[in-house]
Amino acid sequence: MPGVTIDKNHCKGCELCVQACPQHILSMSREITLRGYFYARMHDPSRCIGCRICALTCPDAAIEVHTHGTQFVLFDY
Repeated sequence: MPGVTIDKNHCKGCELCVQACPQHILSMSREITLRGYFYARMHDPSRCIGCRICALTCPDAAIEVHTHGTQFVLFDY
């Protein structure tokens, strides 16, 4: 199962990853960071396919995707 790590201190809440996720498993938190932003979070990690689109879309490199075993590729990068 892939693992997604979102660094909430680097996320500026642009929501690009939320819109880009093909599985619709990312959402914005209701908590505000010290910088004053709502940050992205995973609300259903079991459905993550490890496509890395969220990490590629993030302009602040606040998302890391770790795959263990099979990785599904939606696009050839």
